[in-house]
Amino acid sequence: MKLYELVGEIKLIDRRLTLYEEKYGVLSEDFYKALMAGELSEYDEYDETRTDFSRWKGIYETWLRRREAYAGLIREHGVTEMLRLQPSY
Repeated sequence: MKLYELVGEIKLIDRRLTLYEEKYGVLSEDFYKALMAGELSEYDEYDETRTDFSRWKGIYETWLRRREAYAGLIREHGVTEMLRLQPSY
C-alpha cells in the first residue's frame, strides 16, 4: 500500500472515531484501554452500547494497524522519499 493511501485511510478512520468520541465523551485511546482492562463490562447489558463498543473497538484496532503500517513505511523509506510532490487535489 502506498503511503498516501494509508494517510487517506487514517484520516477517514479518524473521522469515524471522532463520532464515537463525541458521543461518549472520551478519546478512543482511553476507551480502548478501559475496554481491554475489562472496566466497561457493566455496559454489556445495553444493546446499543454493546454494539457501539464492538464497532468502536474494531475501528480503533484498524486505525492502530494503519498507523503502524504508516510508521513502518516512514522508518523504511523516510519522509523525503515518500513525500508526494504532486498533490491529489
